[in-house]
Amino acid sequence: MRYDLVIFDNDGVLVDSEPISNRLLAAYLTELGHPTSYEDSIRDYMGSAMHRIHDLILERTGKRLPDDFDDVFHTRVFAAFQQELKPVAGVVDVLEKLAADGTPYCVASSGSHERIRVGHRTTGLDRWFDETRIFSSQDVGRGKPAPDLFLYAAERMGVAPERCVVVEDSPLGVQAAVAAGMDVYGFSAMTPADRLAGATQLFSHMGELTDLLV
Repeated sequence: MRYDLVIFDNDGVLVDSEPISNRLLAAYLTELGHPTSYEDSIRDYMGSAMHRIHDLILERTGKRLPDDFDDVFHTRVFAAFQQELKPVAGVVDVLEKLAADGTPYCVASSGSHERIRVGHRTTGLDRWFDETRIFSSQDVGRGKPAPDLFLYAAERMGVAPERCVVVEDSPLGVQAAVAAGMDVYGFSAMTPADRLAGATQLFSHMGELTDLLV
């Protein structure tokens, strides 16, 4: 293994949540008077921490989202997760291989700790991620594309940034990893490859990742 730590994004990399959450986000923003298509949501908000959604809406419209926006949105998302959420195809095999080889790994997500845990419990991925392997944008001052979250995860895991590789599927995540001085493998199953410019390597199926890490 060429790296001492593999850092996974969560949504769209470990759990197949992006179609669900972006569908619901587009619908909720539209409901609140901010017309948003599913494609708009993918383009503008995929990989974002919640505060960035608030900031972009305020910047574009001059209006603030409701105080209970996050709570209402997450209630809808978690209900849909219970019915629809699955692991990303092939990711369990990757985790089994890393665990068998003794390669350190963790998750560093723009999502809240609650969102990460709900997704993992629903899909059975919680067996692979105990408390010491979970990091959220809630843990740092700035979410992606700032490097803070990835640097924090590396520090907590005791690995130098240059010995880490990040697995990401969003432009914001790729930018954050590059800013952190880490290699980043861009997962292009859902995101057009040209939007992951700057990635060290691109791949389109999770089954390819194990060979890329060797």
